[in-house]
Amino acid sequence: MSGARFFFEFNLSMTHPISTALDRPIRLAVFISGGGTTLDNFVNHIRQGKLDAEISLVIASREGCAGIEKSKNYGFVTEVVRRKDFETVEEFSDALFDRCREHRIDLVVLGGFLSLLKIPKDFLARVMNIHPSLIPAFCGKGYYGGRVHLAVFDRGVKVTGCTVHFADNKYDHGPIILQRTVPVYGDDTPESIAQKVFAQECIAYPEAVRLYAQGKLSIQEGRVWIAGESD
Repeated sequence: MSGARFFFEFNLSMTHPISTALDRPIRLAVFISGGGTTLDNFVNHIRQGKLDAEISLVIASREGCAGIEKSKNYGFVTEVVRRKDFETVEEFSDALFDRCREHRIDLVVLGGFLSLLKIPKDFLARVMNIHPSLIPAFCGKGYYGGRVHLAVFDRGVKVTGCTVHFADNKYDHGPIILQRTVPVYGDDTPESIAQKVFAQECIAYPEAVRLYAQGKLSIQEGRVWIAGESD
């Protein structure tokens, strides 16, 4: 299924709700490829009572990443599903989402997950991603981690930030849920930019999940609407 199909599903004349308010903790699957900093952030919010959620499954796309040990130390169900073990993106994606169905996952959150996915119909608007720039700037294939902040630095932009969006079948694409900004000053470095952006990621991602769990998100013609936002 192409990314265009994703927008067709929600290109309705009326606002289309994509979640209903839950009366229980939302069940999350966290997909990782690296150090697990997004996983740490969600754990911290859950433990502090700021997010009513449980992490029911963690899947890593490669062996040896630091996030695997973090996940096991937290006591989460942790699996490694490698892209190279499957001939096609579709087969790889089927394996991932089959595991999500087995664990009755409500929402998948991508935490630095670097492999392209084909999202099945039953998980449309149930997969979120966070990107360390203000999409559509500095995004797409090859823009991840420190590469993004280096590009921001080299271009000399004055404002950057992070974007939480629903994932579709393209890199850093799909309807935008939240964005948070940070200023870029003349004495900033790629490293200092990364630190400032990550601080905003730690706020934005749990907030997007919270809005989803509260049933406050809807999509109309490819745009995300937040209930009460204009009140």
